[in-house]
Amino acid sequence: MSDRDASMPDDRPDLDVLVATVGLQIKALRKQADLTLDELSRRSGVSIGLISQVERGKGNPSFTSLVQIAHGLDIPIGRLLHVAEQISPVVRADERRILDFHGSDSADGDRYELLTPTLTGALEVLWVVTQPGHDTSATPFRHNGEEFGIVLSGVKDVFLDGVRHRLEAGDSITYSSSIPHWYANPGDEPATSIWVITPPSW
Repeated sequence: MSDRDASMPDDRPDLDVLVATVGLQIKALRKQADLTLDELSRRSGVSIGLISQVERGKGNPSFTSLVQIAHGLDIPIGRLLHVAEQISPVVRADERRILDFHGSDSADGDRYELLTPTLTGALEVLWVVTQPGHDTSATPFRHNGEEFGIVLSGVKDVFLDGVRHRLEAGDSITYSSSIPHWYANPGDEPATSIWVITPPSW
């Protein structure tokens, strides 16, 4: 490498971040087109497993696979790659990605907004709004890692292996994600909280 090359800033995005960004874009476009993984697989000729991996920012998809997926979505491949080239460390409040956990993001359920640019780093940070009366006890979460949550407004019940911990504004909680856990809003107003998960579980 020449002295000139060594002094030039390397502002190229990390490959893992590129893959994660493309994956999020593919998932958003698939949902926008109202396609299941199976339907996109049949339309693109790419296996369900590979598409699922790509959407979760995993693996190292070939350019050919991305072209096939783009064709299945009926979009030009350039649209996916253009998005990947514009990764920013800043997440604007009105540009947060919406994540879907157990069919969340419904009018009477939870809304999860991603506060980190991607899900490939060590942390997954979420802005969570839980509607009054909603609870996730029917589909408890359980995975590797650790979680931290802090309630900003309202009331939120956090159940750890069936034991309830009631959190009000300003209260926080830390626990192992391997413990079966679920959440509920027993109040009469939406509960807003910030949740930190490591490693990312989505």
